[in-house]
Amino acid sequence: MAGRAGARLASRLGLLASRDTLIRLVRRLPDPPLGSVTVLGVDDFAVRRGHRYGTVMVDLDTRRPIDLIDGRDGDALAAWLRARPRPQIICRDRAGGYAEGAGQGAPNALQVADRFHLWQNLGQAVEKDLSAIRRDLASSLAAEVASQPSGQAPAVVNHVELRVVRRFRHHHAAVHRLLQQGLSKAAIGRELGLHPATVRKFADAATVDPLIAKNQQRSSILDGYYEHLHRRWNDGIRNGAQLTREIAELGYPGTEQQVQRYLRRFRTRTGHMPVPTPRPPSVRDMTRWIMTDPADLTTDDSTSLRRLGKRSKDLSRLANHVEDFAVMMTRLEGHRLEEWITVVEKDALTAIASFARNLRRDIDAVRNGLTLPYSSGPVEGHVNRIKMIKRQMFGRANLDLLRKRVLLQAN
Repeated sequence: MAGRAGARLASRLGLLASRDTLIRLVRRLPDPPLGSVTVLGVDDFAVRRGHRYGTVMVDLDTRRPIDLIDGRDGDALAAWLRARPRPQIICRDRAGGYAEGAGQGAPNALQVADRFHLWQNLGQAVEKDLSAIRRDLASSLAAEVASQPSGQAPAVVNHVELRVVRRFRHHHAAVHRLLQQGLSKAAIGRELGLHPATVRKFADAATVDPLIAKNQQRSSILDGYYEHLHRRWNDGIRNGAQLTREIAELGYPGTEQQVQRYLRRFRTRTGHMPVPTPRPPSVRDMTRWIMTDPADLTTDDSTSLRRLGKRSKDLSRLANHVEDFAVMMTRLEGHRLEEWITVVEKDALTAIASFARNLRRDIDAVRNGLTLPYSSGPVEGHVNRIKMIKRQMFGRANLDLLRKRVLLQAN
């Protein structure tokens, strides 16, 4: 609050001090004493998201922050390490800058790749592979329905999704055409009326198909109830309230308004409404099933995952790879890492195979992360605390005042 609250309190206490004076006094407070640090944790935080970043240093033995510095590149970290007694162990994420900075500033320190970031990177690879697996599952389900003597035609086409697909194709082509003409991404955004993040999304995608697939994989609260709605509509039941009650008995958790909104497309057409083919679960749901401890899954989720694994060998292999990595990570069996990488690299699942190959670039730190008990959990907690302090300060303070608050309030 830029010192205003402190100035009001000082006035009540009979102290003559302006808010600017109080801020200056806070900036002049001495830092907490810094002893030798054996295990150091480092991570980045946003001073101003997308523009300026800093690095927080945490003593993982005491779990207290010891410094905040400007920048998140290797040179800044290396300079900080050279000016102080070198730690024996440095816990970090897999960013190349921190790896290089730690190697330059503390060449004898043992580097440990954080398990949280390893698991996060693995989850991103699983999502990419599941996108392709889901398309294969959808085609397989449609073929099964079409091959049945009483099977219906595939699902009626959603015209709203068609408009989205056309818009995606148009914007992707326009962005790449303007890039070839030499326009910057900011200029393209102004030309097409698109948000800068949207322009980057289209510019980074070589083809539009992955973007379309991701958009079409959004789950709906009506997933699993489309077939019932179509069949009952064809039986002559047109009352939305009654249909809502029927699917509610089957487990539908939504409202009648959502059902009515879906039925509107039926009321503008005549004739028989094709019964949709069963849709595979969303990529997000399948990722959650695979990345969750089997003991924590519900019975329905476990059953669905086993059923899909029988339909798709790729899905079954992917789940097995993730399970092996999870066991290795939770039991700290880093000696099995090389064997796991070798097996996954030979698999046809491209995304997780790429993840495994990338682990070789930082193999020592990754093996240490899967062997030693150290992690960057306390560092992530302090990053969240920094975000809270920034919100309290309304983003008005410079890094030096933010640094004082983070260091002094932790002691």
